[in-house]
Amino acid sequence: MKSVWLNKFKDSLLSILPITLIVIVLGVSLVPLSGQTMLNFCISCVLLVVGIALFTMGADNAMLPIGQHMGGHLSKKNKPWLSILFCFVLGVVITVAEPDLSVLADQVSSVNSWVFILTVSVGVGLFLVLGLLRIIFKWRFNIVIAISYILIFVVAVFLNAGIVPVSFDSGSVTTGPISVPFIMAFGIGLASSRASNSKEDSFGLIGFASAGPILVVMLLLGILNVHDASAVISPDLNFFQALPIYLKDVAIILLPIAVLFIIFQIFALKLPKKEIWRIIVGLVYTYIGIVIFLVGVNVGFLPVGKLIGEGIAANHAGLLIPICAGIGFCMAMVEPAVQVLASQIENITNGTVKKFTMLICIAVGVAIALGLCAVRILTHISILWILIPAYLMVVVLSFVAPKLFVGIAYDSGGVATGAIATTFALPMMLGACSTLGGSIMLDAFGTLAFCAVAPILVVLVFGVIYKLAEKKAKAKDENLEGLKRIDIIEYD
Repeated sequence: MKSVWLNKFKDSLLSILPITLIVIVLGVSLVPLSGQTMLNFCISCVLLVVGIALFTMGADNAMLPIGQHMGGHLSKKNKPWLSILFCFVLGVVITVAEPDLSVLADQVSSVNSWVFILTVSVGVGLFLVLGLLRIIFKWRFNIVIAISYILIFVVAVFLNAGIVPVSFDSGSVTTGPISVPFIMAFGIGLASSRASNSKEDSFGLIGFASAGPILVVMLLLGILNVHDASAVISPDLNFFQALPIYLKDVAIILLPIAVLFIIFQIFALKLPKKEIWRIIVGLVYTYIGIVIFLVGVNVGFLPVGKLIGEGIAANHAGLLIPICAGIGFCMAMVEPAVQVLASQIENITNGTVKKFTMLICIAVGVAIALGLCAVRILTHISILWILIPAYLMVVVLSFVAPKLFVGIAYDSGGVATGAIATTFALPMMLGACSTLGGSIMLDAFGTLAFCAVAPILVVLVFGVIYKLAEKKAKAKDENLEGLKRIDIIEYD
């Protein structure tokens, strides 16, 4: 147990260290920060190390087992309607409570925040059902997801340009640090009891959960004839102000999951007491860890992100692209949901795809994403000029890469847009955009959408390279086998 704790804290520390060093260097050189701001940031980094370690420990012992037990049980019942109903309710309940979604809902004018939140939640529920139907009827993931995004872009063409970035960002804030491990484990549980290839079907639900809200929010804003949205950066909080807020928010998020598990345990699962206690302790770890994490990122990271964006744009605009890319790489390594997904990929593939490899792929994707965001701020290019070619490449590669990597890729895009992206990357882009006099809605929003698509593209490219390397290795082994079968004739 002690060694597990030490490994969790070691991994957490190594993840936090790069972004900490980058911000400190920037804070004493290019963008001088006040002593209080730097102190808050350093305290937040310590909180993140502790929070991520506790959260990943809790995810391993509670969130993942709960999801797998529920998914596996529903799959064995052979009652598709029950699985569909539960999947829809699950998507709505988990999404409604996401703190990042509430923050985004406040940015959209002309739409009641609760209407926006419920619309996004229904989008997640509907597309989780679509993901479930794909597993049940053995539809090909790449075809179903490609059709979904084609439909999204067809609708986007007919919408006002000011609401397209917000619509894409709405799909990115739905996959938070709690919903990701639970949805992912639920999918693994469903797939494991099916006759289909469970490795391939274990991934992809997070990708569907990210796509659904984009389409549904577009339809909502189009029907309501919304033309624009306001942009408000949340007021700065100190640690003591933030703590009660996130104690409540995280409790609201975890409570429905705990209630669902209790219902399943009483009427269906009947797990032994040892497993129950393990899950209870895991839920406590998860709760404490994510509260500490959210307090840290919202108090220390949000204001620093805004100040860095403003400072670089005002005095060093030429360095905006490389600095954003470097921060993006380090930022992805810190996201708790990215850590959980990478670990699950290594477990499901029996070590064939290493955790560190997936972390690097996702981090490279986010680096490219924030670099492109900086380009958009500097050039004012339309978001569609980047997203449409990016998703076209994604669709093409989805038919070339190994099937296993397709679901992994879309899930990677979902996990890359967590709390760090919302509280650091987005404020940084908002600060840079406002300083350079650009349109916040057209040039800054859409940052999360870029952080979602770029990792998909990078992981698919890695999948193609992996496939080619595997073929080359197989051909080499066949040649060696052929040489071994050659009879050697010796002459006197």
